[in-house]
Amino acid sequence: MELRELQKMVDEWIRNVGVRYFNELTNTVILMEEVGELARIMARKYGEQSFKENENNNLGEEMADVLFVLICLANQTGVDLEKEFLEKMKRKTERDKNRHMNNEKLK
Repeated sequence: MELRELQKMVDEWIRNVGVRYFNELTNTVILMEEVGELARIMARKYGEQSFKENENNNLGEEMADVLFVLICLANQTGVDLEKEFLEKMKRKTERDKNRHMNNEKLK
């Protein structure tokens, strides 16, 4: 599925189920909250912390939550995520085409 399709799917869900978008500031705060929940799982699964009893450890679910809110913000602010992502990949590739290959730390 392409990012444009995801953006359309989220927009349709918001309009048909969610009533309306939360404002941009609220969604930005929700995004930070979701990133924090993702970080909590990462710290426990790959870091030195342990899970608490009955604590959510569904990494994919938390990543999907982050993506959903990010898509909401893109829709609200008129950002075409697919276009922006492709442009970012092009810029990163041009900038870093030799950088990582020549990094002794990565060998």
